Amino acid sequence: MAGTKRLICDAEALIEGGSGVRFMLERAGETVPAFVVRFDGIVRGYINRCAHVPVELDWLEGQFFDSSGLYLICSTHGATYHPETGQCGVWPCSGLS
Repeated sequence: MAGTKRLICDAEALIEGGSGVRFMLERAGETVPAFVVRFDGIVRGYINRCAHVPVELDWLEGQFFDSSGLYLICSTHGATYHPETGQCGVWPCSGLS
């Protein structure tokens, strides 16, 4: 139902640039994996799916950031995504979104 609110986790569970919290989301009649992380002081949520390869992003459950804590990274082929927008922007997908 549109507009339904639900608690995914306590805000304190999300540490800046740290582990994310996975959950399932209903989208267009399909149940899909999603996650939330905290970056730049803001909680951000995304569908847990690489834009290029049909796999989930996290390399260990809840581990979405690269070693710098500045980018979300695909565990399969290393594409990185800007956590502010979810857009791909660093090799190997520079120029794609």
